Amino acid sequence: MAGSRKRLALHWWILIAMVAGVLGGLLIVGQWGSDGAEFVATWIKPIGTIFLNLLRMIAVPLVLFSLVAGVASLNDTSKLSRIGGKTIGLYLGTTAIAITIGLLVVNIIQPGSNLSAEAKESLLSGLTEKFGDEASKRVTDMQSVDIGQQIVDIVPKNPFAALAETEMLQIVFFALLLGIGLTRLKEKGKHVTAVFSTLSDAVIEMVHLIMKIAPLGVFALLCSVVAQFGEDSKQLGELLTALLSYMGTVIAGLLLHLFLVYALLLRFVAKVPFRRFMKALAPAQLLAFSSSSSAATLPLTIDRVEQHVGVEEEVSSFVLPLGATINMDGTGLYQGVAAVFIATVCNIDLTFGDQLTIVLTASLASIGTAAVPGVGLIMLTIVLVQINVPPTAIALILGVDRPLDMLRTVLNVTGDATVATTVAATENSLDRSVLEGSSPPTPPADSAA
Repeated sequence: MAGSRKRLALHWWILIAMVAGVLGGLLIVGQWGSDGAEFVATWIKPIGTIFLNLLRMIAVPLVLFSLVAGVASLNDTSKLSRIGGKTIGLYLGTTAIAITIGLLVVNIIQPGSNLSAEAKESLLSGLTEKFGDEASKRVTDMQSVDIGQQIVDIVPKNPFAALAETEMLQIVFFALLLGIGLTRLKEKGKHVTAVFSTLSDAVIEMVHLIMKIAPLGVFALLCSVVAQFGEDSKQLGELLTALLSYMGTVIAGLLLHLFLVYALLLRFVAKVPFRRFMKALAPAQLLAFSSSSSAATLPLTIDRVEQHVGVEEEVSSFVLPLGATINMDGTGLYQGVAAVFIATVCNIDLTFGDQLTIVLTASLASIGTAAVPGVGLIMLTIVLVQINVPPTAIALILGVDRPLDMLRTVLNVTGDATVATTVAATENSLDRSVLEGSSPPTPPADSAA
């Protein structure tokens, strides 16, 4: 018993793996340069890819099984409507607030405003030469996006095709209707509901098994990112210096949103201790940082919110899958900062109306483009077009987008969990003893492999 208590919790193992991955990537590239980066890409990165594939493998079944079981177990469509209304309202509200915070911070700090005209021209021309092709591709992808059509496409023509292609919003819509259908069957549907509930529990057990190799997967992911970034940074030293204020502005905005919005929601609405909440969610946040993917983190997010925060399955199974698809507070905040920064470097003055357009466009795009790969930069391109800023100017930020993507994914995942906890608290579906216990029992996923 004493030996088991000495085992480190999962979030500590992941944190150690993150540090080891960063140091390992820097050491390998520092010693062997491009050969070291190639070694990491060939032999280490595949381990991280396998780990992410394992999580993605169970994300769709988990969403389908847990959402159907959760909705069918409600036996009350009015409660479902109430939960859905609160969820959508909170997601849209927090996203709009995040974008507004980003705009306020960027207007106060004004990154890029102290650059001379010559420096701006040199920066633009150099970055367009290096990232021009990728920026053009983003613009091409954006031109194929129709926000209205994306909203229409939430209703799947073929639910099995949606499952195969991982169209998460379509899966959520189908699972929601199937759960409602089972509810209307009453006694006849209880056996099928029990099957979905058992399958959901089985997938959660799979999460526990997969998370035993999480430190190894996180090490491989961080090592490959740092090796690639470290190789490029030799050519991008001046760029990184010029963009330091921009990166600092984004980070400041993310922290403000975390402590001003999420902490206040948890403190005054959910009445949940913020520090205990963050500690309970830490493994999911660290995985989100390592993977830069809310969808890949979803299985662990559901597990942590249910088992360590105390949110009941009927709420988490609906709120979290929907949030991983449409709730993008971190991404929206980053778009506000990036749009103003790019406009500043391009010597384009944005009016109050332009900045209001950023809030409205980014808020709507967070739903409309949810199914598009690389959604963050796609959404930013849409925003730039709306305020008449050359969309190819996203080349300015492509070099530092990856580390910021890692950070904003953490905020996205934290936002999903915060909304789930808040909705659960208002629906009396939150087991407060889970967080209030001084030392809650640790499941197998929280022990060293």
